[in-house]
Amino acid sequence: MTTYNNIVILTGAGISAESGLGTFRDKDGLWTKYDLNDVATPEGFQRDPVMVHQFYNARRKNLLSAKANDGHYALAQLERQSRGTVWVVTQNIDNLHEQAGTTNLIHMHGELLKSRCATCGYIDTKTQDIGTDTACPVCTKTGVIRPHVVWFGEMPLYMDDIAERLTLCDLFISIGTSGSVYPASGFVMEALRAGAHTVELNLEPSDGESLFAEKIYGPATQVVPAYVKKLLSA
Repeated sequence: MTTYNNIVILTGAGISAESGLGTFRDKDGLWTKYDLNDVATPEGFQRDPVMVHQFYNARRKNLLSAKANDGHYALAQLERQSRGTVWVVTQNIDNLHEQAGTTNLIHMHGELLKSRCATCGYIDTKTQDIGTDTACPVCTKTGVIRPHVVWFGEMPLYMDDIAERLTLCDLFISIGTSGSVYPASGFVMEALRAGAHTVELNLEPSDGESLFAEKIYGPATQVVPAYVKKLLSA
């Protein structure tokens, strides 16, 4: 099997589902229970910040009890033991990659355990509930603290860093993502333009499955460790 020098891994909600964190687009996903326009847009936050805070406070509590699974640990092992460079770009706002030990990590959609001040931009670590009365520790204003997450209609974070790594990658792996959300859905095309080998590890075929040279389907806790083992034994 080929030895790769620059590996880029895109992860989505599917890698965290077996840790008890809800996915979004499955038949029982979060967007079947909540209107994304109410809880995941700047406009929804402006209309009803109390409801939005309640939604993310509940998700934060859920996350604080969640544990990284074998899929997360396998990617951390790949980073430690690979002969090349490994970067994980995650669409997830959880901290399970960090729990498992991944350090080369880009949170393109923000982080649930952080808050951001809409006035001064200060980003703070938050494990407690956030509300409209939460004051910014820097500018001291209230009513301006929001979850440090990227909502629909907002630009994902660190796109220049991601683009740079995609232009260099020789192996691109997509794990647990539907392939339906732009710009992440376009990363495989960027990797192909760079000449990378493309791999999909998913519970079922994504919207862009035809763009992948190699496709393996099953639970993330099974297919990810197995593929990492194959890479490390090459």
